[in-house]
Amino acid sequence: MHKRRVVSAASLAVIGFALSACNGEDGESAAKESPAASASASASAPASSEPSSESPTDDSGDSGEAPADGDVTAPGTKLKTGDRAVLPFRYTSNKQGTIAVTVTAIEKGAESDMAAFGDKAKGMTPYFIKMKVENVGGTDLSYASLKLDGVLDGGAGTGVVLMGDIPGKCDRETAPRDFTTKGATYETCSLAATKTAPVTGAEYDEGDTYSDNPVVWTN
Repeated sequence: MHKRRVVSAASLAVIGFALSACNGEDGESAAKESPAASASASASAPASSEPSSESPTDDSGDSGEAPADGDVTAPGTKLKTGDRAVLPFRYTSNKQGTIAVTVTAIEKGAESDMAAFGDKAKGMTPYFIKMKVENVGGTDLSYASLKLDGVLDGGAGTGVVLMGDIPGKCDRETAPRDFTTKGATYETCSLAATKTAPVTGAEYDEGDTYSDNPVVWTN
């Protein structure tokens, strides 16, 4: 698992870049970066038409794993693009259950796609991790948000986790209001970026079970 720390929405690293973007009504989005980060600058991206979603922060003190219904994909499983993984998922203590994630594509963008993130993003190549998400457990996961991280060729993390999106190319969607029943689906996209090796994979590392041994999809 590739360790990152949470920083403010205005932080941007020179080594191990981290950028943030305004995302419609959600306002500022958090960004995560590598421990090598040292410089700061503000960045913004175009507003999108995303509906407001509930904050993933919850102070209930319940830190246990989300319950899983049936067989789930084992931590450390290696998959290919197009494969489906069944995973325990927690958004808040009131939004938890079991989902299935299918990474449908990992697409390379152009450096010009990063223009909205400002001068600090020059030289960075974006990658669009597109996925289909299914409600397997049938619990209320409406407006929950899922993020997959990019993995470089060779298995290292990018050091860059972007919480914004690029409208029309990588739209980060929250679960719809009716994502409350077994079999409900929606599609979304996670944005990754790098200045070094290409992004060839995506990983799910949510929760204690997967944080040190994520499920990884590769092209």
